[in-house]
Amino acid sequence: MRWVNAVTLILVLLFPFLAVPGTTTDCGAQSAWTHCTVENTGSSVEIGADYTAPGGNNGGGGGNDRGSDREPQSDAGPAPDEQCNPVVGCRGNYRVWTIPEVTLADIASFTPARPSFTGEPDGVAVVGMPANFVAAATEQHIAGELFGYAVVVHFTPASYVFRYGDGSSRTSPTGGASWPSLGQAQFTATPTSHAYAARGTYRASVTVRYSAWVEFDTGARRDVPGFVEATTEGYGMRVVEVHTALVDRTCLEDPTGPGC
Repeated sequence: MRWVNAVTLILVLLFPFLAVPGTTTDCGAQSAWTHCTVENTGSSVEIGADYTAPGGNNGGGGGNDRGSDREPQSDAGPAPDEQCNPVVGCRGNYRVWTIPEVTLADIASFTPARPSFTGEPDGVAVVGMPANFVAAATEQHIAGELFGYAVVVHFTPASYVFRYGDGSSRTSPTGGASWPSLGQAQFTATPTSHAYAARGTYRASVTVRYSAWVEFDTGARRDVPGFVEATTEGYGMRVVEVHTALVDRTCLEDPTGPGC
């Protein structure tokens, strides 16, 4: 910087920390200014100094950052418990939520509906001839709460277990179909039919095995190992014997005739 003699006194007043030749003032004692000099040439006053930005790493106060206005910089890296990557930057220790495992016991309060169940002929069968059984079940979606989260439990029919009441059973991937819907005559064997070996009244039942999975309100999904069962029982089937005889009159004409 260069000023004429007329302002020399003002400069000395404005910059009392600057060392005037012949004085012992150390302008760096309590200032960021160091190596301060003032030289009066007779026609001008020459003033020079070094400035170290506060917080700068300049070897204990010295340095050559003349006129610097930079913010203090730190060479320290991330804290020991931080993890950094070029995509998300630095992060600390966070608790990450994961989808919990779900068991059949956890969804015990979510109960799918029982299947419908019927038989052909209507509650009556003939010894040694197929009686047809038909069950029906649909997918079900039951809303509720699990582990403190809103969820929907989904049930899908996976298989049907028919128990005919005489100790025999059959497992089918479907609930079967009626003879008319199959275009078949009565007493035709079907994948869900059963022929009884003796007269009597039997209590048939069907169990639907549902596969289940849980949908959390976050959109996450968790399959449930195993099956949830729903049973409809107590369908009565009366089994009779049929005998043929050659007669000359029908039972209407002769109510006391053979087989009437």
